[in-house]
Amino acid sequence: MKLDWTKKEFEAYVLLYAAHCNYFESKEEQDYILSKVDKITFNKIHIEVVVDSDENNLNKIQQYIIENEFSQQEKDDLIKDIKNVFFADGSVDVVEKKVFAILKKIID
Repeated sequence: MKLDWTKKEFEAYVLLYAAHCNYFESKEEQDYILSKVDKITFNKIHIEVVVDSDENNLNKIQQYIIENEFSQQEKDDLIKDIKNVFFADGSVDVVEKKVFAILKKIID
């Protein structure tokens, strides 16, 4: 599988996956993501995230990280943004906690 995403599209994919991992995206989560990426990228990537299975989501994220060079600062910023998505609606559920741990492991 060849991923031809820009870094912004990758960021949108990761953040949308985080927001969608419990099958509910709050308005606050969507607003936070839209503060990071433009609406066109958001809508384009949103469809892909929803259509992909959880396994595909994580495989794509891992593959993109492996194939593209990220500085430690970029990785730290991405992890901080994921955390902000989870806290955007004021609560973090069990699924979100598990997904955060998995994403942190993949990205770090």
